[in-house]
Amino acid sequence: MLRSFSLRNVLSILVGFAVIASAAFAFQAKKGTRVHSTDPELRLKGYEQHQEMLKKSSTKDIKWQFAGPTNVGGRCIDVAVVSPKGRNYTIYVASASGGLWKTENEGTTWNPVFEQYPSAAIGDVAVSPSDPNILWVGTGEANIFRSSQAGCGLFKSTDAGKTWKQMGLTDTYTVPRIIIHPTNPEIVYAAATGHEWTTNNERGVYKTVDGGKTWQKVLFINDQTGAIDLVMDPKDNETLYAATWQRTRLRWNDPRNKPEYTGSGIHKTTDGGETWKAVNNGLPDAKFRGRIGIDIARTNPNVLYAFVDNYQRADSQAVGATDAYGRPSSGRIKGATVFRSDDAAGSWKQVSGLVDSTRRYMESLSATYGWVFGQMRVDPNDENTIYTMGLFLNVSTDGGKTFKQLRGMHVDHHGLWIDPDNSNYLINVNDGGAYVSYDKGKNWRSFTDKIPATQFFNIAVDMDTPFKVYGSVQDFGSFRGVIDISRGRDRIPAAKFDPAPGGEGSTHAIDPANPAIVYSAGFYGTITRSDVVKGTSKRLLPRTYEDEPAMRGEWVAPFMISPHNSNIIYHGMQYILRSIDQGNTWEQISPDLTYNTPSEMGDISYHTLTALSESPLRYGLVYAGTDDGKVHVTKDGGMHWQEIMEGLPYQKWVSRLVASSFELGTVYMTQNGKRDDDFTPYVWKSANYGKTWVDISKGIPLGPVNVIREDPRNKDILYVGTDCGVYVTKDGAKTWEVLGSGLPMAYVLDLAFQPRENFVVIGTHGRGVWALDASSLFKPRARRFMQEED
Repeated sequence: MLRSFSLRNVLSILVGFAVIASAAFAFQAKKGTRVHSTDPELRLKGYEQHQEMLKKSSTKDIKWQFAGPTNVGGRCIDVAVVSPKGRNYTIYVASASGGLWKTENEGTTWNPVFEQYPSAAIGDVAVSPSDPNILWVGTGEANIFRSSQAGCGLFKSTDAGKTWKQMGLTDTYTVPRIIIHPTNPEIVYAAATGHEWTTNNERGVYKTVDGGKTWQKVLFINDQTGAIDLVMDPKDNETLYAATWQRTRLRWNDPRNKPEYTGSGIHKTTDGGETWKAVNNGLPDAKFRGRIGIDIARTNPNVLYAFVDNYQRADSQAVGATDAYGRPSSGRIKGATVFRSDDAAGSWKQVSGLVDSTRRYMESLSATYGWVFGQMRVDPNDENTIYTMGLFLNVSTDGGKTFKQLRGMHVDHHGLWIDPDNSNYLINVNDGGAYVSYDKGKNWRSFTDKIPATQFFNIAVDMDTPFKVYGSVQDFGSFRGVIDISRGRDRIPAAKFDPAPGGEGSTHAIDPANPAIVYSAGFYGTITRSDVVKGTSKRLLPRTYEDEPAMRGEWVAPFMISPHNSNIIYHGMQYILRSIDQGNTWEQISPDLTYNTPSEMGDISYHTLTALSESPLRYGLVYAGTDDGKVHVTKDGGMHWQEIMEGLPYQKWVSRLVASSFELGTVYMTQNGKRDDDFTPYVWKSANYGKTWVDISKGIPLGPVNVIREDPRNKDILYVGTDCGVYVTKDGAKTWEVLGSGLPMAYVLDLAFQPRENFVVIGTHGRGVWALDASSLFKPRARRFMQEED
């Protein structure tokens, strides 16, 4: 019978290391039922237990070392500045998944100031106008991109970021805007968009009048609609405008409007949130209103602008068009559309894209994923100068009628600060990091190399000397860097990384016999074989016949080199492809191994393979897992496949499979519940080829779990990477410890072990690559072969 977790019972706060609370996640669901949403208090308690485990870990004297890259940034979401400039040089930059960063010298140096808290995903940062020592951080990235992470509510600092206190709203998950009263810092408003994948009531606009001790929900629409933006009238602090957004992300579709949606729109209060009125006159109908960004003119508060992701069909939509990633498009929409009000939101009028010369510009401004952007700003000194953020930073000086791109920065823009005393001074944040301009956007100074918030999707190591690490990075592509231990195993320098084969979402595999040969499985399943010495490459993915179903590949599709022969490679789409000649020719060795549900085929590739592993002890013994929770094994190289899902939770994403190097019938698996807003740590072991599974997560306080690896020297040693850090067991999963110290709270998406040098290397989504010397941890154990079971 299929089982899944109920998250209502938890052990009491630990009395000793052996009773860490992950044991409290209990099974209680009927067959075919997917468990949703972890109790928010469990997440906070789980992180507290993680911190206690770190203090008691037997490995705490072994230090994680930041390896780089020092020349690649990461997605940043918001910026806050201590005013006035000239007397203050303090800037705060919120990264999407790498915490909060602070400079006190206008960017010469930056330091992390939010490293050891339950979430490193930031939605907004705000500085009190009346006391610059008071800061608020709203956690959780509200852009809900493919790699956005849930937050844990609001945090407050009263000492300029030295210390922080959690201030509630834990179950909001995403907080994109915080407004602090200009003269009374006890009054704070917070906009919350709620859970990304599931519905919940903890969304809307919240208000506190006692500095966060208590909160009142002052605007609520429904359990799918949250508040995505919020502005206050600069001349009347009782008047605020809120933009609401109805959305739920599906595994197979990005956020999109539905005909029955009524929640997205703009609302106004003139009594500090006591009452609200919908102010949508002149905007598209509710079913066409997607994400909305709003701002108000400081020089004339009657003037407001709304930046609407407009779902009305575009006149120029092309039949058979594709989206930004080459996938079939469901049709072009108008997308980025700017509206203006001159009567304090009494009515709105479209000002952008009214003529053919500007219509196409606006339709392409946010590409085919307008929900990721939606920010706009009005120049505080000129009501007709506005900025919109999409793929590029765009400026209009005629009230939104025409726009031009501001060049000189990375793409995909999410935040902008304009100095109220000097409109030439701009600070922008985007997927590359943070930038400053002193001449209104003509030239930019980059802080990419100062804020190492690099978002890795995967990690791989080669067998070269010195060894290199490969990985793919959100919005940058693939990179490789040297792990240099020549100065000492505990003195690895942070290094610049070089471009490597692959895209921004790629699995890498390096030929163990020839480190010049690199395979990269790009986003949605493309494959390339490269010779990095000769500088040559070849695309390998075979084409399907016209009467065959199109291949479906995951964003980071699974790919592996056979441990028995480096000329043999495997690649996972909805089925498994195998090549015995380095990808020159292919054969399909499995049927579709997913649920393959037609109603769940959308804009995003779903029902795809996510994990592959071949036993190092037996050629042709291959395990496969999918994003819809299916698991299969073949013992004969693909001639026969067996479903092995007894006792597993229903339709949980299989994040990793590892066939043991020591025992033939042993296999390890992790599953990730993120797409159900489920933070249970799912870690499994089977000793009989997957016939039955044993939960070995007891002692890991919090998930989701992204990766498991077996130590190549000792069968009892396992490493697990989670959205919190890295755990290790030395006794075959009877007990778990936090591995090492010095690692910030990090989303560890991948982990590799370099066997020659005995180093653990991790790829984090928000803090780059880290390495740990594992040479002194454990004594080796001999491999043991089991007799194969029928």
